[in-house]
Amino acid sequence: MFVELMPLLAGRTVLITVAKVDDKTLRVNVIPALVKADDNSALTTPLTFTGSPEELDAELGKYLAGYVHTHQQTASTLAEAKATMAAAAKAAQEEAKRKAEERRKASKKSPVAAPASSAPAEPVPASASTGTLGLFPTTTPEPAATQSKGGLAL
Repeated sequence: MFVELMPLLAGRTVLITVAKVDDKTLRVNVIPALVKADDNSALTTPLTFTGSPEELDAELGKYLAGYVHTHQQTASTLAEAKATMAAAAKAAQEEAKRKAEERRKASKKSPVAAPASSAPAEPVPASASTGTLGLFPTTTPEPAATQSKGGLAL
């Protein structure tokens, strides 16, 4: 039984409990402990055997070997998936940096020049002699009779 557990014990602690169910039956629990706080819970799935002491002596080692093998495959698969996701995330970040750098270089090389025809026209200042204020300056003086005290045309 312990020979079969050795590969599992190489990387983590294993808790084994044995309880008497009745006069002829025992229950054995094999519970792998967490190695790190961020371990996947699949790696701590307990294994329970229930049987007579004779059955457990004869069969427990075989079932433990299969359990340890499955546990190692699961750990390996999880590690590969984490590595693949980390590599994909790194590649995506590098691609985003590269594209941002290309946009930054492109904007420095060719600044947007506004065409002459679309440039906003300079506003023509109203002559001081008109005495009118408004949004659209006029070049012809208004008659004094249409002006109000505030200088706005009525």
